[in-house]
Amino acid sequence: MAFKTIMVQLDVDAIVAPLISMAWDLAQRHEADLIGFCVAEPHFVMPTGVDDRAATKATWSQVEDIEGRLNCLSEEFLSAVNGSNRASWRGAIGNPTRQLALNARAADLIVTGSPTSDLLVDHHRTLDTASLILAAGRPILAASETPAPIRAETILIAWNDTREARRAVVDAMPFLINARDVVIATVDNGGPAPQENVADIELFLTRHGVKARSEVSDARRSEPAEILLQIGQEIAADLIVLGGYGHSRVRETTFGGVTRSVLQSGSFHRLISN
Repeated sequence: MAFKTIMVQLDVDAIVAPLISMAWDLAQRHEADLIGFCVAEPHFVMPTGVDDRAATKATWSQVEDIEGRLNCLSEEFLSAVNGSNRASWRGAIGNPTRQLALNARAADLIVTGSPTSDLLVDHHRTLDTASLILAAGRPILAASETPAPIRAETILIAWNDTREARRAVVDAMPFLINARDVVIATVDNGGPAPQENVADIELFLTRHGVKARSEVSDARRSEPAEILLQIGQEIAADLIVLGGYGHSRVRETTFGGVTRSVLQSGSFHRLISN
């Protein structure tokens, strides 16, 4: 598999230049097309009386504000890619997460900014990364808090023997085959044969031309997420690859502890698949 089309999601109120630069650099190195994407929607305005003209006016004011911002972002994006015919723009009024999940059909990889705390997020104007991971059907590359170009020379695979982790390894293959060092890290929490299943994935990667080695850590050392993030720091990982397993509930998304902790760690670029 190769990345032929990459989609970069831009929040309507964010400073987007660093993320555009990172995504464009990534697209060029993989000889891929790049789609810039931004969607936002107005908040519902409750009518205050029998005449709802004030509420309608307030809603349309929000729409005009969003449309103006989308036009500015489109110009900034197309300028950053120097008007290349390998780049295109998609902007619309709608729910950012829902619309991105639908448009994900057009891309091999979705690039997003680093997630922020749910307490600070307005999901009318900002992506809900956790919900997107479960809905998109595509790998999500969540950039680090300072989205420098991603080299992916040293990659950490946060491995557990789940469907999602297996999917993530395959989805990350365009990065893995070009990496200088790939570490498959797993935490032994007393489950069945961790050494055996890590050996299988190491052999699988080796047969695909990936230079991989494995590391099994004892869960008694610390929390699994802390162990994996520490390994990432020790090897100076450019990218963490992991499965995003969880389930949706009404108005919330629940992930396993490792997925949630890595998603919240903005020190790394993270590729997550479900």
